[in-house]
Amino acid sequence: MNQPLKGVRIIEVGHMLMGPYCGMLLADLGAEVIKIEPPEGDIGRRVSPHSIGSHNAYFASLNRSKQSVVLDLASEEGRDGLAALVRSARGLVTNLRPAAIRKLGLTYDNLKQWNPNIVCVALTGYGLESPFAERPAYDYVIQALTGVMAITGDPDGPPTKTGYSAVDNSVGIMGAVGLLSKLVEGKGGQVDIAMYDVMLSQLNYLAGAWLNAGEHAERYPRSAHPYIVPAQIFPTRDGWLTLFITHDDFWRRFCNEVGRPEWIDDPHMATMAARRENREIVLKLVGEVLATDTTDGWVARLAPLGIVAAAVESLEDALASEHSRARRMTAEIATPEGTIRAVGNPIKIAGATEEFGPPPHLGEHNKVLLPEEGR
Repeated sequence: MNQPLKGVRIIEVGHMLMGPYCGMLLADLGAEVIKIEPPEGDIGRRVSPHSIGSHNAYFASLNRSKQSVVLDLASEEGRDGLAALVRSARGLVTNLRPAAIRKLGLTYDNLKQWNPNIVCVALTGYGLESPFAERPAYDYVIQALTGVMAITGDPDGPPTKTGYSAVDNSVGIMGAVGLLSKLVEGKGGQVDIAMYDVMLSQLNYLAGAWLNAGEHAERYPRSAHPYIVPAQIFPTRDGWLTLFITHDDFWRRFCNEVGRPEWIDDPHMATMAARRENREIVLKLVGEVLATDTTDGWVARLAPLGIVAAAVESLEDALASEHSRARRMTAEIATPEGTIRAVGNPIKIAGATEEFGPPPHLGEHNKVLLPEEGR
């Protein structure tokens, strides 16, 4: 296999989503990822009501191509097994609580005695060092605390979480970036990534508007952009259209195509600044026009002009799309118990081999990977 992380051993002490997703990204790039699980296994093995043979569908979606070792890290035998694995590892990723990370010895300060070059990545709610470090942290809670829920949803409705685990997935990606940055540096050390921090970072320009101009972040109807108009979803004759007109040249093309050339020089709409100042007028007029044709009709007319216009598709439609096929974004993983279908690796590297292995059964690799004292 020709993969960039081939030969790099990573230990994952993770559960559910955040840590396992980080580990899977590394495994997809060729790393040997050894998943250490407690005797009862990652709780992710029991989340989904769906299965492919003995493989839980939730667990399979986050743990392909890994190896599983069962260790009770609170026991002397488990600590010996961890030490044996650490000696040959380049990195360790965990998403336990800070107290558990320290108690189980999963920090660089503890593990450097066996391998001073290991990189230890802690993915936690509020960081290893924080007054709130031991507070419970879940995707939902972090979305609530960082303002994500407050700016999501219709203004007349309740605060709303994103439709998927945006925090957990984002932190998993950040964990991989942090680990790889230390590997490039060539030095061991501790990487400390907090869910809270990651989401504040992703609110970048909205946070900047408040910090520099005192502008409150707020919700807009129909998922509208705070500064760009029109940039939101619109009802059409048969569904919904996403329209995103970023600058004045695209606005002129749009006006000509929809048969409203007079809007080009209208002082209420001629410039990006004017459209922002006259949001309600612009959205009313554009909405009336878009309601006269179908979603597919508008996409066929506007997309060739370079205007960002797209249907609001379902996940099922996206997985079956021509783009997903062309980009190999669905994968089939053969197992003795049946084929597991999964989302593919989004990182495409020229010349690299793309290959996915099945998720491991609990403790499947103990005898292969551990010396006698770690079994």
